[in-house]
Amino acid sequence: MENNTENMGGNNDSSNDQTGEPFDVFLWANEIDEIKNNVSAELFLFNKNYTPFKIKYSDKLTGAVKAMFMQEAISYIITEADKGLECREYERADGEEKVIYRTSLSKVGRAETLIHLIENEYKDIDYFSENEYDFKKVKGIIAKFTYPGEEGMKTFYIAKLLPASAALKGATSWEINGESFEPFSAEIALKMPEDNQTAIVDGTIIVFNQAKFENLFQYDYKSQVIAEAKAKELTEKYKLSFAEGLTLDSLLADKKPLLKKVQAMDIAEEMPQDKLLDYADEMQLELMTDDDGSIIIMDDKDLTMFVNLINEDYYVSPVNGKRYEIKSKKLLGEPDGEPPRG
Repeated sequence: MENNTENMGGNNDSSNDQTGEPFDVFLWANEIDEIKNNVSAELFLFNKNYTPFKIKYSDKLTGAVKAMFMQEAISYIITEADKGLECREYERADGEEKVIYRTSLSKVGRAETLIHLIENEYKDIDYFSENEYDFKKVKGIIAKFTYPGEEGMKTFYIAKLLPASAALKGATSWEINGESFEPFSAEIALKMPEDNQTAIVDGTIIVFNQAKFENLFQYDYKSQVIAEAKAKELTEKYKLSFAEGLTLDSLLADKKPLLKKVQAMDIAEEMPQDKLLDYADEMQLELMTDDDGSIIIMDDKDLTMFVNLINEDYYVSPVNGKRYEIKSKKLLGEPDGEPPRG
């Protein structure tokens, strides 16, 4: 097939790869289509903590693996390019038709972690076994494709979300053989998703299905932008000291309820640090500080306490003197005025 990408796909306006040049998904699809017979595939399952597991597959499934993961994706790009398919930056996504999106792998922490583990910790990755690991905790499946390039072996990945409904347990399933039911012959049967969802190529993520991509890697760009802005405000207003390897952004990313609370705050109007520390003492909470007076955040529990204090979520009852954590707040109206009794 001719590698004519000038007229393919209209707007190809993103610059997400490490060289600063736009990643041309249409050129990539044509190149892979030409060498598809020389591509080898390896499958990995990964759980909700984005821990990958190796999994073998029968030689009889080699064609199906390539077809359902690789060929379906590149065929869609090549075929739809002639019908006006465009590739735009994910950060400008607005649910348009005839559009696929791309973003940098470095922006999507969970996807970056998954690829890092597969590439750099391969020897330590376990094989998946239902006897040892619970399939209910599996989040998705990712296929690693390898092929010879001019400067050595090259790779790309195709990832898909695996909903719980995709699996059938052998113990509770029957199979039809001819005219009769028979015991299910496998521990688990899996209905593989046929739709295109996410590809990862040379540090660039190609998004075919926005909703499934966001679910697969728990990534919401707009929420993340707001979270980063709020985190910046917090670190400017309060002196914080984090345990090695931790940042405010990384802790908030894994705590959605806490993130929503932070997003709703008007940081500039919140109490200053000295009053916050006094409030913590009043509530008898162990909010630690270092010699510099910075609030120490060792883990997500410390962060939760810190955010709850800012939000004034702790309360001492004037009736019984007990301390409470307020789980939700509902602002009440002003009390109705009543004439004095006398």
